Amino acid sequence: TIGLLDISKPGGSVFLDHFERVLKERHGVARVVRATKPTFTKPAPPAVIEQLIAAGCDAVIEALAD
Repeated sequence: TIGLLDISKPGGSVFLDHFERVLKERHGVARVVRATKPTFTKPAPPAVIEQLIAAGCDAVIEALAD
């Protein structure tokens, strides 16, 4: 299970949509969990981190875009 964290910068969700497809199709990732920070200017709130932990993520990738 891979977590994808969108930091709410413009274009981040588009990048993560593509990245999720690549992870599943080319690398055989079975499950992707998506989470989004409310704003890119601050660290992720504890609830967002807890969501990823509760989902059992083996790793989390944070997306930056513009």
